[in-house]
Amino acid sequence: MKTLALLVVALGIQSASAAAVSHFADADNPALVAKGRQIYMTACASCHGRRLQGQPLWQLMDQYAGRRAPPQDATGHTWQHADEDLFCKTKTGRFPSAPQHGKTYMPAFGGDLSDQEILAVLAFIKSSWPAGMRASQAMLNPGQRGMPKNLGSTTWTLPPNCTGTASFLQWNAGR
Repeated sequence: MKTLALLVVALGIQSASAAAVSHFADADNPALVAKGRQIYMTACASCHGRRLQGQPLWQLMDQYAGRRAPPQDATGHTWQHADEDLFCKTKTGRFPSAPQHGKTYMPAFGGDLSDQEILAVLAFIKSSWPAGMRASQAMLNPGQRGMPKNLGSTTWTLPPNCTGTASFLQWNAGR
């Protein structure tokens, strides 16, 4: 009976920790970035562009709003989302906070790509961003995971529309 109780507790802890897992795309991992580039070119470039440039007029609010793929480079807004949200959007076609039955034009890649392949694509995308944009995006991740390793050796600034300056100052003070 004692063994059964321990097993139940262990399974409960394991399932609780699985629910708390946060996906992270490591843009400082060259092998992961290279793998992600290959997958991106096959699975994503037809909509988001071979140079991550997105489709023309992606921001236009007309009858086609939401149908045009946004850029994934520094001109887009992808950096304004945590890795977990980007992972969910790529896997399911929607952000976790989006209404379950709302219309989305982003295909769900969960049936075509493994979790590791999705993270590789996201690592490739993030690797193209300037250091300040990567720093700002990392502030959205748990523990500010993904802060670029070269921040202390390069000149950079946060993006002009970044509101995470106070968080960055806390991160920088702890270095």
